[in-house]
Amino acid sequence: MNTKVLTVFFFMSVLNSHGQEFGKFIPIEKEFSTLIAPNAKLEILADTFEWSEGPIWVKKGGFLLFSDVPKNTIYKWTRAEGVSVFMNPSGYTGVFPYSNEPGSNGLTISNDGELLLCEHGDRRISKVPIDKRGGKVTLSAHWEGKRYNSPNDLVQSRAGDIYFTDPPYGLPEHENDPSREIDLFGVYRISPKGVTTLEIKDLTRPNGVALSPDHKILYVAQSDTKAYIMKYPIKTDGSLGVGTLFFDASYLNAEGKSGAPDGLKVDKDGNVFTSGPGGVLVLNKNGKLLGRIEIPAPTSNLAWGEDGSTLFITSDMFLIRLETKTKGANF
Repeated sequence: MNTKVLTVFFFMSVLNSHGQEFGKFIPIEKEFSTLIAPNAKLEILADTFEWSEGPIWVKKGGFLLFSDVPKNTIYKWTRAEGVSVFMNPSGYTGVFPYSNEPGSNGLTISNDGELLLCEHGDRRISKVPIDKRGGKVTLSAHWEGKRYNSPNDLVQSRAGDIYFTDPPYGLPEHENDPSREIDLFGVYRISPKGVTTLEIKDLTRPNGVALSPDHKILYVAQSDTKAYIMKYPIKTDGSLGVGTLFFDASYLNAEGKSGAPDGLKVDKDGNVFTSGPGGVLVLNKNGKLLGRIEIPAPTSNLAWGEDGSTLFITSDMFLIRLETKTKGANF
């Protein structure tokens, strides 16, 4: 892999709440500038969260939803009104304290326009109308009669299959929690008929998921000490074929950059924008690193929004916006 870095870095002077410089672009290949302009800026929209996650743009309504996992809350952001509470509780409805990450994590919009949630505390995949009329419906809470660990991220294909990951991050004692019922951390599929199947069982920490523009490939981020992204062909029946390595991020950790691939999204040309060591990594459809967006805080996830060219980034306490020169897949 080509790891050369251009000698000229494009620094972005973005004022955060303390008036300090925030982040920088590091182009590696010339294609990076066709996706992100050298004079682009990171804009901090809010900085009051414990751990922001799972952003998704709601086209019908023109607003962003995202999780604060420790606060058990989904927030809503609009240009006109800024941030407000959309749903609380969002992922744990129990009476007693559960863990330090009880809330919803990954969110997406279903093919019929409703909100799909990964719920840590209630350990399920659920669905709720955007207007919240009628309440939540549980889509899947068990595999072979056993409760999930803590569903983390999800996506729905145009064929109707829902793919989701189930690492242990939301459990009170993580992988050592005595309430664990499944002895692996899988990637599952809920078929259009509502049947849940285990599709991937050999990843130690499956995390973020995304689909290629043609919905023929599922990308899965692995967020363990071995940090990488896999890709899996989607068969005509919705099941997954044999996976292959898409991008190995471990060399960035060896260079001293902390973090691992977590949430990821794909643009109209198949380029993959993923959280990873040091911030956000931009990869082409062949898995070549085009450049990085360094963010001085652990970065969790991202989403396309507004007219499709805006990239919203969740990073620790921050909600960030970046105008790009591309657009999200199928936006």
